[in-house]
Amino acid sequence: MPETRGSVRNRKAGGKPVKPAAEAVVEEVDTDEAEEIEATRVEKKRRTARERVVDEDDYSPWLDVLRVLSFLVIASCGLSYLVSGGESFTWGLRHPPKYLDIAWWKAQWHGPVYMTLEELAEFDGRNESKPLYLAINGTIYDVSSNRRIYGPGGGYSYFAGTDAARSFVTGCFAEDRTADMRGAEEMYLPLDDPETDARYWTEAELEELRRREREDALRRVHDGLDHWVRFFANSPKYPQVGYVRRDPDWLEKEPRKTLCDAAAKGRKKRKAPEGK
Repeated sequence: MPETRGSVRNRKAGGKPVKPAAEAVVEEVDTDEAEEIEATRVEKKRRTARERVVDEDDYSPWLDVLRVLSFLVIASCGLSYLVSGGESFTWGLRHPPKYLDIAWWKAQWHGPVYMTLEELAEFDGRNESKPLYLAINGTIYDVSSNRRIYGPGGGYSYFAGTDAARSFVTGCFAEDRTADMRGAEEMYLPLDDPETDARYWTEAELEELRRREREDALRRVHDGLDHWVRFFANSPKYPQVGYVRRDPDWLEKEPRKTLCDAAAKGRKKRKAPEGK
């Protein structure tokens, strides 16, 4: 097909097409805009870098230090409140827990302590600079974490500073502050009633009955004491610290105790056999 006149005008020598003037202007404008955008981006990066340098020069660590110190103060107050059981926010503890006591850690390091009853009596809570100890069945426990009960004026203060194993069974706190359990089984023995006993048992039968009754009473005393022995042995609140030191024949040197009044009042007469 023959070329038109307009087509001829759009060609240069050599036959190569020439872009129209409008397209050339648009291409030139696009190139300038792209270069301007790139220059702006580079300048922005440079400005951002300068701003970072300025920010770093203006940075002060005191704000972070203040934040850390504030957190530590608040955490300390909270921990003090928890450890003291609500007693203080500022570690003003009247009776610090055992793990804050250097003496307690020394005791753990050196192993169990051995005390006579005279030495143990010094840890009855009257001297607040010393821990509070009690012993049961020869084993010493630290009950400092519960001075309200075991300390002076507490309901169980009779147990402190001694081995009062007998009183744990009989309930006579003031009278039975001893580890001598001899005769404690009498609190579980029935009282003899000659008139009723002779009516239902022969002498031989009564003797055998009394033997069984005493065996049962001794078992009940053992179980009653064992309950409290296991209570302290398994309690995380009362760590074991040592043992009571006694002479091998200490029990033979002790006068035999009579049954305390409160325990004796609980004894009843022997009941007649069922069906008779």
